Amino acid sequence: MTAASGLVIVDKPAGLTSHDVVARIRRLAGTRRVGHAGTLDPLATGVLVVGVEKATRLLGHLTLTDKEYLATIRLGQATDTGDAEGTVVWGAPAGGVTRVGGRAAAAALTGEIQQVPPAVSAIKVNGRRAYQLAREGRAPALAARAVTVPEFIISDPRPAGAGLLDVTAAVRCSSGTYIRALARDLGESLEVGGHLTMLRRTRVGPYDLGQARGLDELAAGLQVVPLAEAAAAAFPVRPLTGAEVDSLSHGASLSPAGAGPGPVAALAPDGTLVALVEEQDGRARPLAVFVP
Repeated sequence: MTAASGLVIVDKPAGLTSHDVVARIRRLAGTRRVGHAGTLDPLATGVLVVGVEKATRLLGHLTLTDKEYLATIRLGQATDTGDAEGTVVWGAPAGGVTRVGGRAAAAALTGEIQQVPPAVSAIKVNGRRAYQLAREGRAPALAARAVTVPEFIISDPRPAGAGLLDVTAAVRCSSGTYIRALARDLGESLEVGGHLTMLRRTRVGPYDLGQARGLDELAAGLQVVPLAEAAAAAFPVRPLTGAEVDSLSHGASLSPAGAGPGPVAALAPDGTLVALVEEQDGRARPLAVFVP
């Protein structure tokens, strides 16, 4: 029996790719129509939002929401991947890094910044993934991209071996931000090198670790956030009249309701999610319609 449409909030374990998690949920939900919003590297753990059936159409919009992470950054070594799975390429003793200096360097990486993604990433270059080119010894020179990092706080410095210093980092950032790149850039700013040794995503939009469930728990009983509830938690809500439901379900636009930019969850009188709409050019136009 196929699971109902909705979101599954997974606490991803280390060692699995996001695609591995999707494959597990496909088996549990009894459908191949499963996807995820926002990739986590195998090293990373934490909140992975998975969509089942019709909820897969929400994922592209959920990806755009902000995220929070808790990380450990090792100063004194830079790796070719930006994390502990890579090869050390350079470093310098980090014993002289002060608490004040580390915080100042992190503060310089907050706000709207230009960030160069890691060479080992899923970004496509001429139709191929950057990590594929890097593995072939042809690591591409990736262009910097604008990202927003409202919060990058460094705390709890502690020795991690000869010349190495571990720090805890709390990050709040926009979609598309690479925490590995923040670790790399922090180490470069301090002139000692840096990479991630631990990364845990604690929140994606409205979904946090309090709602996330491990794969073993989900195998015992798949917990799906219903479609309408998932949309209402992530986006502003517009209640519809019966006539508006009929119009919107046939792809027609509606009069604006003053909701402002961004997706709005349009709900029928019975609470069913009819569509995501966005107000543009004086009309509320459907981005995705969920009812027949």
